[in-house]
Amino acid sequence: MVRTDFPTVAPGITMREVLARPAMAGSTVLAGAAGLDRVVRFVNMMEVPDVLQWTKADELLLTTGYPLRSTPEALDDFVAELDARGLAGIAVKLGRYLDALPKGMLESADRLEFPVVQIPDGVGFDEIMNQVLSEVLGRQAAMLARSEQAHSVLLQLVLHGGGLPEVVAALPEQLAAVPAQPDAPGAGEAADAPAVSVLHVDRTGRTIAAAGAELPAAAAELFDDDHLFRATMFGHGIHTLGTGADQVSVLIATVVAERNQGHLIAVRSDRPWDGQDVMIAERGATVAALVVTRELAVAAVEGKYRGDFLRDVLAGQMPPAAAVEGAKGFGWDLTGPMFVVVAAGVEHGNDDAARRRRAEHLGASWAAWVRRWDPDGAAAAFATEAVAVMHAPDGVVPPTARVVDLLGGLSSPGAPFDGIVGVSRVVESVASLATAYHQAWEAVRVGRRLAGAGSVSRFDDLGLYRLLSQVPDSDELRSFLTDTLGPLAVAEGDVESDELRRTLTVLLDTNLNVAQTARRLHFHYNTLRYRIGKLERLLGPFTTNARLRADLTVALYVWQMRVAHR
Repeated sequence: MVRTDFPTVAPGITMREVLARPAMAGSTVLAGAAGLDRVVRFVNMMEVPDVLQWTKADELLLTTGYPLRSTPEALDDFVAELDARGLAGIAVKLGRYLDALPKGMLESADRLEFPVVQIPDGVGFDEIMNQVLSEVLGRQAAMLARSEQAHSVLLQLVLHGGGLPEVVAALPEQLAAVPAQPDAPGAGEAADAPAVSVLHVDRTGRTIAAAGAELPAAAAELFDDDHLFRATMFGHGIHTLGTGADQVSVLIATVVAERNQGHLIAVRSDRPWDGQDVMIAERGATVAALVVTRELAVAAVEGKYRGDFLRDVLAGQMPPAAAVEGAKGFGWDLTGPMFVVVAAGVEHGNDDAARRRRAEHLGASWAAWVRRWDPDGAAAAFATEAVAVMHAPDGVVPPTARVVDLLGGLSSPGAPFDGIVGVSRVVESVASLATAYHQAWEAVRVGRRLAGAGSVSRFDDLGLYRLLSQVPDSDELRSFLTDTLGPLAVAEGDVESDELRRTLTVLLDTNLNVAQTARRLHFHYNTLRYRIGKLERLLGPFTTNARLRADLTVALYVWQMRVAHR
């Protein structure tokens, strides 16, 4: 693979074409004939000794040799300086101030492939400048006109409601119609238009739209095994892929609308892309950015309507029949057994604009992941909350592992989802969705107290926690916790208290089965008997008092919810 930056957009004419101008009739190439394909975009005259500082790339230098008459021995280095500055060539009138050019200068010009031309004495420099610059300006005007025409064609598509597929479909014809040289034989003829392929890939690398010829085999290097565009390898610019007869030229222009929204990729095999092609591709990328901006704005409005509608349904503020019918307009089906998923993230900062942008991003991503699971499910995202109403045809909430997969819609590389996912029970109709939404949020609230970021909390699995979550954090509750657990009511961090609480929890879980508890805790039997004795001295005879065991079980649940992670 070979990559080059975008070529200079301003067109010019080659030194070979300069020699074909009428004003150059009778001119002779003295040296550097191999460089006659150098491009001339400017013309300058040298009649002062310090002309070098006034020269620039792609310039043809005209001179009578007057500044060089006294130091002809310096002409060898002079040619090298001109070549280093990127000039296209030098044209000299001999016989007036210089009878001949030094052999060393001509040898240097041949070695550097820098054209040195002798022009007839009777030709005026003004004639040469007029003819060359007129041709250059004519080509520039033609190129700009062609670019404006392409821009107009693409813009009209958008103004008449066209989207990215229509813009991409129009680009192959616009690019194929641009010849390398405007006056080339057959230029612009539709019958001779070469095969051009154009694609638009989004920022994830997926191909969104494609048009034109089938991609050549060499272009397969642009994509990975998952058919995603290798954006990190192929950046903005022109790339050459393949070798020999299989070589292709790839032009990549970035579509920027608020942020990088992907790339336009154009591929051809008949010749490399040139400056005219670049201008049209850039115009195409600009129009594509307009389309993306429009679609983002529409999506934001639609997302707000979807979010407001779903919020009203989940709040029970919409009659069931109206909810079912209105949901159809968004492609949702709110009939049959359903459950609610709430993904509640952590709110970062108080910037309303930032929260709005995040909500828009989450809305699209979350909805896409929900559709992968349930094409008829309802989904919306708000600043710190994403909600989905999904179907459960068998009347059972899917397992936790399946729900965890949804977190991919809320995560991005390097930024995993940092919230809690709550899952309701299954309800039979839209009229019960408000209850299911409350259950999902209850699961979120309990999950925040019991689990870490990125976890799933199911309402059906809450058990006693579900009841305790309804109890306010009162003085009476704290008193019960202290009276029951005594010195074990402290927060995590005290090694001895943590170990005793763990021992007590496993003992209660195993119904005081000492052997099973010792195995689970990897304790020696005698060590466990010692700890049981210590626990009874602290808490009372729980091994023989069933009511005390019940109080301790509830107290451990309260401690887990209200104290553990503070």
